[in-house]
Amino acid sequence: MDAVLGLEDGTYVKGTGFGAEGTVRGELVFTTQYTGYEEALTDPSYKGQILMFTYPLIGNYGVSGDHFQSDGIKAEGFVVRELCNYPSHHRSSRNIVQWAEDEGIPGISEIDTRMLTIKTREHGAMRSALIVGSDDGEEAVELARKLPPISELDLLSKVTCREPYHIKSEKSSLNKMNAVVIDLGLKNNILSSLLDRGVDITVVPATSPASTIESYDPDFLFLTNGPGDPRHASAAINNVKEFAGQFPIMGICFGNQIIGRAMGADTYKLKFGHRGANQPVKDLESGNIYITSQNHGFAVDGDSLDGTEIKVTQVNANDQTVEGISHDYLDIFSVQYHPEAHAGPMDTESLFFDKVIRTVGGAK
Repeated sequence: MDAVLGLEDGTYVKGTGFGAEGTVRGELVFTTQYTGYEEALTDPSYKGQILMFTYPLIGNYGVSGDHFQSDGIKAEGFVVRELCNYPSHHRSSRNIVQWAEDEGIPGISEIDTRMLTIKTREHGAMRSALIVGSDDGEEAVELARKLPPISELDLLSKVTCREPYHIKSEKSSLNKMNAVVIDLGLKNNILSSLLDRGVDITVVPATSPASTIESYDPDFLFLTNGPGDPRHASAAINNVKEFAGQFPIMGICFGNQIIGRAMGADTYKLKFGHRGANQPVKDLESGNIYITSQNHGFAVDGDSLDGTEIKVTQVNANDQTVEGISHDYLDIFSVQYHPEAHAGPMDTESLFFDKVIRTVGGAK
């Protein structure tokens, strides 16, 4: 099929379409990971965005479904240099083109992703439109320009659960714990990391009031990753303020930004964000450098923490952005990266989640 990708700056590129015929719009962002396309495309944090892979060949190990982070593709569409239609892996049940077709997601291939990545790094993430079934570049550009900035979009309502639900851990534990997890667009691996440590989980919608959370009598509160601007997560921010000091509170990625805002910090939009599996993070206490998986376009403003009791615990070794914050007296801490990431480096999975268990009073 014909296909075209248009950007708000007037650029458009024509390529070969695959997946569903039609038009989608979103902020064009890139990820540098070369494995884990199943995990990335099903990550709810990509809602509202068109995902571009910088690695030039995508799809070589097919699609198994074993590593989905949600119930299906959450990116609005995706962009690749070259597709592999004949994957080689014993767990593969279909190729990536069939997957896109099955889920009604449009994609474009055979375009210069290197040029688009350089443009994004120079000018920042831009609004874009992807049309599959047409090569009208002017129309794609016009559609991109009509899309509101991602900061103005309410994306949480599109990814959070509708009703609370419970998951009981099958792991035995001397000190059984119950966590309330606020679903802001959570990844399945966050749940797995908690369940593997004997934590029973109650997942609640992003808009849940404090009374709902309190009714489950949690041992700790956990805030997940999610899409868009954290300013839209007013209910979650209020819940952190409400329960700070009553029980421990932890967060990952979007949750880190929400905790920061609840504790008096500001957040801001990064030029093109951090997305990939090779981001170096420096721990300010130990001096250790960890390689992390990340996916975020917003960050906590470290300067705005002056005058608060929150301290910065980790920073990005590349650009010094805030990667972790904590409040020791209130047992609140969070990280901006994904310690639970699969595929991705596992440097911090045990460090983070074992600390969660120790803070709540477990044996880890």
